[in-house]
Amino acid sequence: QVQLVESGGELVQAGGSLRLSCAASGRTFSRYTVGWFRRAPGKEREFVATISWTGRTRYYAESVKGRFTISRDNAKHTVYLQMNSLKPEDTAVYYCAADPQESLSTRARAYDYWGQGTQVTVSS
Repeated sequence: QVQLVESGGELVQAGGSLRLSCAASGRTFSRYTVGWFRRAPGKEREFVATISWTGRTRYYAESVKGRFTISRDNAKHTVYLQMNSLKPEDTAVYYCAADPQESLSTRARAYDYWGQGTQVTVSS
């Protein structure tokens, strides 16, 4: 069993930066793929980024490529999402999720464990 807790979301102006953290419990977390997803008001949940357990493989949604960076520190059981050049359309609740199957999927259904989310609001 893995429990995930996101933090770092807040109100920021367009062009600003934030770093989200996803802290995990569970000894096997370091072997899991971890992804970030987001849900904007009135929209469906969408994929943002994912990272392999080694950290060597990363995939990003086209909408965030070049602006967001996913990373992990397995010793700290934490995955990060560095978000730069934020835009109002990045406003959403951001969720991290863990996949023990190491699928590196962009689909939410592949992830077994989810956090409660953290709100990111980007003002124009």
